[in-house]
Amino acid sequence: MYINDKVLVGKSNEKELSILLNKANRHGLITGASGSGKTITSKVMAESFSDAGIPVFMADVKGDLAGTALQGEPNENIDSRVTKLGLDGFEYRNFPVRFWDIFGDYGHPIRTSLDSVGPEILSMMLGLSETQEGVLTVVYKIARDNDWELDDIKDLRLLLQYVGDNREKFTTSYGNVTTQSVGVIQRCLLALENQGGDKFFGQPELDINDFLTVDSNGKGMINILHAVKLFESPDLFASFLLWLLTTLYNKMPEVGDLDKPKMVFFFDEAHLLFNGMPEYRLKRIVQVVKLIRSRGIGLYFVSQSPADIPNDIIAQLGNRVQHTLRAYTPTELKAVKVAADSFRTNPEFNTYDAILNLGTGEALISFQNENGEPEVVQKATILPPQSKMGVIDDISRNKIINSSSLLGKYDEVVERESAYEEIEEINKLIKEKYEAEAAAKEEEKQRQLEEKEAEKQAKLEEKAKKEEERAAEKKKREEEKKKKNSIEYKLGKKVFNSASNKVINKGLNAIFKNFFK
Repeated sequence: MYINDKVLVGKSNEKELSILLNKANRHGLITGASGSGKTITSKVMAESFSDAGIPVFMADVKGDLAGTALQGEPNENIDSRVTKLGLDGFEYRNFPVRFWDIFGDYGHPIRTSLDSVGPEILSMMLGLSETQEGVLTVVYKIARDNDWELDDIKDLRLLLQYVGDNREKFTTSYGNVTTQSVGVIQRCLLALENQGGDKFFGQPELDINDFLTVDSNGKGMINILHAVKLFESPDLFASFLLWLLTTLYNKMPEVGDLDKPKMVFFFDEAHLLFNGMPEYRLKRIVQVVKLIRSRGIGLYFVSQSPADIPNDIIAQLGNRVQHTLRAYTPTELKAVKVAADSFRTNPEFNTYDAILNLGTGEALISFQNENGEPEVVQKATILPPQSKMGVIDDISRNKIINSSSLLGKYDEVVERESAYEEIEEINKLIKEKYEAEAAAKEEEKQRQLEEKEAEKQAKLEEKAKKEEERAAEKKKREEEKKKKNSIEYKLGKKVFNSASNKVINKGLNAIFKNFFK
């Protein structure tokens, strides 16, 4: 409840335990075992911040925060708690809620471009190694240097293929790009698409100012992200929240300490943000957490144990609510001790024992005072929420979505000219050039073949001509020889005949001479 410019969270022996609005951007921590009441505490805080005119963002991983949009329903447990705490003025009512959903099924779609996400957070989404992240950073740099817009996954996939195919020309200017790393990134992009992550990338991009709105009565809008499906992909869930955090940090102007935050952001299942996070990336997150308060943003991490949150971030969380922890192993008992030691000791009870014995709806609370110092820890009972507890039906949800001023703003995907079209044009020109060169080579090859064929034909014709000439010459010689032989024969026969006659005549003359003697 929002009472006397304070966010009343719990009561302890008539003492009200409230968050001061001008200290709400000092961040906070809500921890406790499953079922201990963390969600109710977050809900109570969100309702009060809304009443104070402060917009809120919450991720609904179980679907039970959606009831904040509907009036609470009286029941015996809540009524008895209201009476026990003496909550004068408590009433069941609803709060202004705006539903969001990355997949667009249970709220307004949330999209952003790959340019806005950047290689660091995308590497987290894809689970890349440091080396693979380096290659992705190179690819992003190539896109920026060429003014290629990276809107969605198809843009990045084609760019990766282009860089991989032409890596030799990029190596000198940007560093080594291996086909192995490109292949890994492509496979991880496919896995992200199969998880539905491709719906997160595209146009139109989310305008972060749409989170920072109030209703007509000046109540802060409670932005609830339906994360039931998203939570099935923990890396995508954590990366999305981290993107949202860095976007708020980068786009919100520095305003210093305000009378009240411009927005309060609840990180549910916060341990997922830091699981396996390398040191170089953690330093960046710590820096954002430290500095975002100057942008007027209050961060509240919700997790099972303080041990889930890095020490450097824990040190920045001034407003704390600790629900019960269940501890049986040495590691779990150590976590309880760490949680107990993080509070200012109250001499009235043992903090360690109290954490182990808190009942449902009870918590240890320590908020910052006017001087920014943590108050002595108090054992308290958490207020009940005023809105409905639990899920809501689709009819009620759709009615709220359809009455939103943002209806239609993000519903349709907008395709603009981006890296995909630019690279497609380049590939088209490369293909045309290649085809022209190939055609020229084929034409040259054909010309050379035709020249060789013509040369071969000419040689054959030359050879045939020579053979014909040789045949003609031979024939001529043979004819001349035949002719010559014929003349010699005739001449020889005439001589022979002449000689024969002389012999015969000479013989006859001799016979006649002898006869007539």
